[in-house]
Order: sequence, then C-alpha cells, then structure tokens
Amino acid sequence: MGVIKLTNIQVYAYHGCLVEEGKIGSDYRVDIAVKANLQPSAQSDQLSDTVDYVQINRIVKEEMAIRSKLLEHVAKRIIDRILDEIAIADQATVEVSKINPPIGGNVEQVTITMTLGRQ
Repeated sequence: MGVIKLTNIQVYAYHGCLVEEGKIGSDYRVDIAVKANLQPSAQSDQLSDTVDYVQINRIVKEEMAIRSKLLEHVAKRIIDRILDEIAIADQATVEVSKINPPIGGNVEQVTITMTLGRQ
C-alpha cells in the first residue's frame, strides 16, 4: 500500500450559503491523499499502473467549478469521482479549505476533511 498526495491545489470558486459568495467567489485550497497499491507501478514504471495525479488535479478543478453551499458537498463529489475513475484507488482523503471565510472575524481559513474508501 502507498499514498499519493497532492498538496495546496489552489482554486477560485463560488461555494457558500451566502448570496454574495455565489457572486464574488473566494480562494480555496484543496489537499488530496489517495491510498492505493503502488507496487505494480514501482515495478513496471508505467503511468497506467498508478494513480495519475494529473487526473486528480483535473477532477478537483472540475468539481470545484460546480457551486455548492457546503464544503462537505464538494469534498464528497471529489472523492466519489476519484473512487469511480481511478480503479486502483482504495481510499481517498480530501481537505477543502476556504481562505479568509466571511464569518465576521479574522480567520485564516476553514477546512473540512473527509475520508472514504471502497465498500
């Protein structure tokens, strides 16, 4: 078993419950960790035998472009696509952070973390 991580994927998106958030948007950070058997790719040196992090980055950008009220909702969509599209992925952890959230205080970021595996 091994882990492939993508750290600090930066995206501008329009998530949130406030009407203003849907209009002006905000900066987001997404971190991904995917557990998979990396031994076949370690032996073969073939991209087809591993978790393609270019594909994960594309999934993140596509799902972040679809507005959600809650960060949990977008995180679940990202995980579902990773598990659906990457056959060797056994488990995925997604952290979605809203940078400088509009919560009436000086808060650097709010982060949700979600982990799901294959059933």
